[in-house]
Amino acid sequence: MNYIIGIDASRCRSGGAYAHLFGIISNLDPRKFGISKIYLWSHPALIDYIPDFPWLVKKVPSFLRSGIVLQVLWQRYLLKGELKNASCDLLFTLDASTLCKVRNQVVLSQDMLSYEEGVMKLFGFSKSRLRLFIILLLQNNAFRKARGVIFLTYYASKVIQNSCGTLKNYKVIPHGICNEFRGSSGDQKKIDKPIIKCVYVSNTALYKYQWNVVKAIELLRISGFNVEIDLIGGGGGKAKRMLDDQIELSDPKREFVRQFDFVSNSELPRIFSKVDIFIFASGCENMPVTLLEGMSSGLPIVCSQKGPMPEVLEDGGLFFNPEDPVDIAESLKQIILNPQLAFELARRAMIISNKYTWKRCSDETFEYLIKNIKG
Repeated sequence: MNYIIGIDASRCRSGGAYAHLFGIISNLDPRKFGISKIYLWSHPALIDYIPDFPWLVKKVPSFLRSGIVLQVLWQRYLLKGELKNASCDLLFTLDASTLCKVRNQVVLSQDMLSYEEGVMKLFGFSKSRLRLFIILLLQNNAFRKARGVIFLTYYASKVIQNSCGTLKNYKVIPHGICNEFRGSSGDQKKIDKPIIKCVYVSNTALYKYQWNVVKAIELLRISGFNVEIDLIGGGGGKAKRMLDDQIELSDPKREFVRQFDFVSNSELPRIFSKVDIFIFASGCENMPVTLLEGMSSGLPIVCSQKGPMPEVLEDGGLFFNPEDPVDIAESLKQIILNPQLAFELARRAMIISNKYTWKRCSDETFEYLIKNIKG
């Protein structure tokens, strides 16, 4: 067996896409699956991020050094020829809105924004909503025509198939967690400090509800709880303006709300070790990698009840409606007033997180790819 696999990562720009590709490549033993060579097509930044291996051939066509128009043209008209020249048995596509028309193709689903009805409404009648609708059409077409599809959660599989139709061949393969996060805050904490520090890691977006988290912290402080929040992730646009407006109303002197721009993954474990509660308030995710990182860190978690979050966190945290600051505050209050509950939830979350490994993700991914080559 000398299988040759092509991977199209030409339009992958998100941190989650970087982590996924790094995780499955770094943990792959190609001999285990009869793989002799893997060709990876992408832009320079992602190519440089992926480690070198004798069996990995990195390709950066000139079109992928340019803007989105040339990237799409390369994917639609030139990638097929590249695959033929490399004698690839299968194409693994990491961008589900692909325009490449290849028969032997497995598509990875990593985006849910186009499929969550409530989230789409947040964008009103705008260019952003039109873009999401076009992406939905492209992705549905890719899913229907692909030989196989990989979803990251059962929730995503169900919601997307309600849109694109029932797929005959698909598999759910969740992400893994980088080892740096495991136990990064030491033993599970008991919350008995005079100041309770919370953290929420995410870029600002209309479905991330940072402004409601800030309002919830204000409500707790009004009730006599000495709580602070670090918001990490930066951002811009309407969501950032809504967050800034809420901070001005809730904390005009900037006494308990701190904002930080993008922080590298290597810095997050250190940050987690200095806080007491992990908050995750997103209303739309395919696979919440940030939540996984919080689960593995030993912190008690309060989490959005929307999307796949209950599937991932299971009984390892308390859930709230991210659109309701009062509900967010109530969940935080339960954690603060019951240190034993906080301890047990943090312990349970760490146990659940142990099943999310990049080795498992890599093995299951390439096992499924080879299965689709064999037919």
